[in-house]
Amino acid sequence: MEFDVPGPPCPTTLPDGSPAWLVSRYADVRQVLSDSWIGRAELYAADGPPMSETPGLVNDPDLMFNQDGPGHLRLRRTMRRAFTPRAVARWEPWIVSIVTELLDGLARRRGTVDIVAEFTRPLPVAVISRLMGLDASARERMRHWSKHAFSDGTGSAAEVETALAEFSAFGAELLAARRRAPGDDLVSSLVTAADDEGGIPEPQLVSLVCGLVVGGHDSTMTMLGNSLLYLLGDRPECWARVASSEAAAGALADRLFHLVPLGDDRGSIRRASRDVEVGGVVIPSGAVIVADCGMANRDPAVFRTRQDADLFAPLEAATLSFGAGPHYCLGAWLARLELTLALHHLAARFPRLRLAEPPENVVWRLGTTSRSPARLPVTW
Repeated sequence: MEFDVPGPPCPTTLPDGSPAWLVSRYADVRQVLSDSWIGRAELYAADGPPMSETPGLVNDPDLMFNQDGPGHLRLRRTMRRAFTPRAVARWEPWIVSIVTELLDGLARRRGTVDIVAEFTRPLPVAVISRLMGLDASARERMRHWSKHAFSDGTGSAAEVETALAEFSAFGAELLAARRRAPGDDLVSSLVTAADDEGGIPEPQLVSLVCGLVVGGHDSTMTMLGNSLLYLLGDRPECWARVASSEAAAGALADRLFHLVPLGDDRGSIRRASRDVEVGGVVIPSGAVIVADCGMANRDPAVFRTRQDADLFAPLEAATLSFGAGPHYCLGAWLARLELTLALHHLAARFPRLRLAEPPENVVWRLGTTSRSPARLPVTW
């Protein structure tokens, strides 16, 4: 893997040709992601820059990721307790049961198998479905909504808008159902926390639920598919050690999150609400800033050893793959647990697992924020 070398903040252009500032050094990116004067909500201000015309959930101003300040903190507080390391650890037994069930089905297959269809896609969907108390009938609709929520522009605007309207209606109905009859699921706990918190507009709660439904499985599915392609295609010598222990798989998962990007776009876009100095450079008020977490994760001033030399070595600093600051990903612990358990149990069950086709034959699934194999034929 080859990447550009990070440097001081410098002018750049966005894909649409509009001006921006590129920030790529580790310390500078952490500052941008943590600075209260640099945020997401400013992108959607009346005088903000032109946003992508591709419809989708990512550019919904009500989405928690696009909120800043007190409103953003209220939304995060409704979720924080549900995603603590202790809370996530309690889910391990039933995640293992889902993994085992899928591997049992895989073992009954013969010949070449598409591991995306049989494992990397259904696993995170089943996990988020159980976490949110969704029945099996919602799973196929989740795939449809995810495709349009993270649209790659291949669907028409009318198709995407119709799908997102259906998705929002589903989120509103789910919230109403949990208010009427609370259960032992994440949506019920969100309703309770939101009522205790107060002051959260209903559209923001609906966007929060929809974001959890699709974001809670799309990123894990993407990461698992990309990791398997990398491990089986480039690093097959690691497979036996992944099978040896869950601890080894956990160390590998940390390194994979850091090393393997979810998509081609490694930038996290923000906007300055006043003049800010970053890395000795003054970025003017109103400027759009691209915080390139991928380049920052390979900053030689912080990560001094070859990134992919030992995939089981501890990282020299915290990865920026989950962001930093107020928008640090709340689902990081769940994503790590899912990737760890999936890789460990898959390697232990299928020690001779290998790609059935050359890596260059992979057909990619493209989305707004992710890129992963649409199918990945394997055999053992």
